[in-house]
Amino acid sequence: MPIGPRGTRSFWQDWANLALGVWLFAAPWILGYSSVSAAAWNSWIFGILITAVSLSAVILFAPWEEWANVICAIWLLVSPWLLGFASAQTAAALWNHLGVGLLVGGFALWDALEHAAEDRVPV
Repeated sequence: MPIGPRGTRSFWQDWANLALGVWLFAAPWILGYSSVSAAAWNSWIFGILITAVSLSAVILFAPWEEWANVICAIWLLVSPWLLGFASAQTAAALWNHLGVGLLVGGFALWDALEHAAEDRVPV
């Protein structure tokens, strides 16, 4: 339950992104691409970042947290090509990064827009 300015209102998107961050961290072992160094390290680093930012948003919301997750999501979407693991041999890593990137980015944008709309509505 959030303890910050959101009061008792729980934004499920933060919880979803937290779960996606944990998944991204564990995925190299589960999906079998831990031997692909660039893909595995990318998953581990950004899994930790997304998890930490999402946990922070659950505890005490700040708009920057959603935008930080959007930036992480954009990186996940382009990193397979920039780091060189966008091939048939690393399809699991490629599709995992693309899927998690789309979901994290979508949920973060949704949460940011929902929160902005709440700020505009008088209580």
